[in-house]
Amino acid sequence: MKKITIIIPLDPQKKLEDLDLNINKKKADIVIVRGNNPSKNRNDGIKKSKTELVAFINAHTRLSNNWLGEVLEFFKENSAIDIVGGPQAGFEGGGLFSKSTDVALSSLFGSGGVRYRYAGKKIKLDADETDLTSANLICKRKIFERVKFDEMLYPGEDPKFISDAKKEGFKIAYSPKIIVYNQRRENLKLLAKQIYNYGKTRPQKESLFETIKRPFFLAPSIFLIYLLFFPTLLFISYYLAIPLIIYLITLFYFSVIGWIQEQKPKICLLLILIYPTIHISYGLGFIISFIRRVFKNEKWVA
Repeated sequence: MKKITIIIPLDPQKKLEDLDLNINKKKADIVIVRGNNPSKNRNDGIKKSKTELVAFINAHTRLSNNWLGEVLEFFKENSAIDIVGGPQAGFEGGGLFSKSTDVALSSLFGSGGVRYRYAGKKIKLDADETDLTSANLICKRKIFERVKFDEMLYPGEDPKFISDAKKEGFKIAYSPKIIVYNQRRENLKLLAKQIYNYGKTRPQKESLFETIKRPFFLAPSIFLIYLLFFPTLLFISYYLAIPLIIYLITLFYFSVIGWIQEQKPKICLLLILIYPTIHISYGLGFIISFIRRVFKNEKWVA
């Protein structure tokens, strides 16, 4: 008897060729839902599912060798947990840019408090939206009686889903053993667009007051504003150049660390470009989205 349904939302314009999830399909139901709204696709997929466990991944996700075994073992050992997820790494054997992006996203400097979404070593039995994404999320069926994906929000519908579940009292965990592999963006332009969209979503998901509780979400925007006014600040005092100097030193340090970890000198050069791309793109997305909400006088989601 199958114990889990894997739901995959898919853009109707995209072809799903040679789907290789790396799982025995006799042990899991695979539900592919096409449509322009990923949140609605997931909600529709939930209606089609019949198993006790329902998992969500992306169309380009590949499961690790013992993903299902780790999921079932986790719930067996932690029966009180309602939702669990784990890291989403880049494809094994991916190109140098993909590997460099993995290094950046999983580092403290690159992703701050959300780095465990991409790599982690410790289990967390009290996880939240900073730890998990819908690229690797497994839920007990009962939670859908009270929580659904917000069909008015994308991207960022998965952090809100997890936050809503936590507010409803469901227990959420993170397991570093439950790993999936996702296709990374192939160049700086595509990476910038992806991270920009992440930043754009934060003001749509929650109020500024809620964001302030997690200042690492605000740091890229503050840094970008600082850069924009840097010539004026420098005119006021040369001491105001100290934050930029500290940033550049930190950038160089983490880029060299990436080189040492991966034993590939070219990664250092790529990281010097990737880290600022992540920070500036996220900050720009956040600022533009925030300004639009203020001028449109829209109500905050939370």
